[in-house]
Amino acid sequence: MAFIADFHIHSKYSRATAKDMDISHLHRIARIKGVDLVGTGDFTHPLWLNELKQILAPEENGLYRFEDTLFILTAEVSNIFYKDGATRKIHNVIFAPTLQVVEKINKKLARFGDLYSDGRPILKMEAMNLVEMVLETSEEAFVVPAHIWTPWFSLFGANSGFDSIEECFGEYTRYIYALETGLSSDPEMNWRVSSLDRFTLISNSDAHSPSRLGREANVFSGKIGYGDIREVLREGDGKRFLYTIEFFPQEGKYHYDGHRQCGVSLSPKESRNYKNLCPKCGQKLTIGVMHRVETLADRKEGYCSPQGIPFRHLVPLAEIIAEALGQGVDTKAVQEKYRAVTQRLGGELKVLLEVPEEELFRSIPSKIAEGIMRVREGKVNIKCGYDGVYGEVNMFGQEEKEEEKQLELF
Repeated sequence: MAFIADFHIHSKYSRATAKDMDISHLHRIARIKGVDLVGTGDFTHPLWLNELKQILAPEENGLYRFEDTLFILTAEVSNIFYKDGATRKIHNVIFAPTLQVVEKINKKLARFGDLYSDGRPILKMEAMNLVEMVLETSEEAFVVPAHIWTPWFSLFGANSGFDSIEECFGEYTRYIYALETGLSSDPEMNWRVSSLDRFTLISNSDAHSPSRLGREANVFSGKIGYGDIREVLREGDGKRFLYTIEFFPQEGKYHYDGHRQCGVSLSPKESRNYKNLCPKCGQKLTIGVMHRVETLADRKEGYCSPQGIPFRHLVPLAEIIAEALGQGVDTKAVQEKYRAVTQRLGGELKVLLEVPEEELFRSIPSKIAEGIMRVREGKVNIKCGYDGVYGEVNMFGQEEKEEEKQLELF
């Protein structure tokens, strides 16, 4: 039986997050989505940690529970430091086995930044020193570099990152055994860089609102505890780690290069032709994930890693329903249909991943079922995201939409 985990989210104490990013709402949405294990996010924030201590009940396997949803103790931090002649801004996710360990970690981190200022605090310390400090606190705790390709705050980011993991983490690279691919890349893109072969690739939602929970996630074979998760990620165990759930990476808001102010979106080849400058205003382009991957890649596009964990691309069910109905995602009609479909067929991710085609067409409106099948088969039209602008994935072509409009006239 599949066990779905979304390790990296945020709480209401992080900037630019929804006010209902609390345990009760996360539990409710996790049930609707079909996510079994949710990262707490933000355990470094003292007020959020107090809530976690009051609300969550410990399990024997190193996880925590609220009603029938499991939680794992995680927090994203922003390491800002100067190294090799440049200012570096690297986001990392810390995993911890117990609330007692979290309290010890927080006490040490408080020397490097204001933990009350943000759920994702800025720490004036090197990323390698973060790993050292976490391991000194508990050998069971570990660090995963977050959304490793995004331009502004990541390990390989075009604006403040490195060209190798060793440059960033030095001798502590051996304690890094998993990497988070981020919304703008998928495993296939990462497989083009052979130096990443020894790391397990994970995917998470980085949710700032409950509705985003599970938009990317990790699927394991059966329920596993904290120690099992650590071992599976360390070993890259393909028998227990079945696959990751992925955005179409083109939909991520930093996939292509571009300049949002001028509405310019460019492929890496096009950017190079313009010397990485905006063709409209001449300012520097924001160099996206695809460009950075191609810069560091030593394998051709389409390479499939024989030892890599498989993955599946998905589009959120509400987006499929919205396009099928020709209405906005947040409209009453779309939300009502979303609730009806998930209640009838057993949760969003089950609908998107598991429900047989025949049952889909028998149980829900045919156009919604057709949209789901097209996503499963990769038969979608994609407009790439760039410079903070999300891309668009469409299940139905413009010709189909025009034909429907014509039919509605008769």
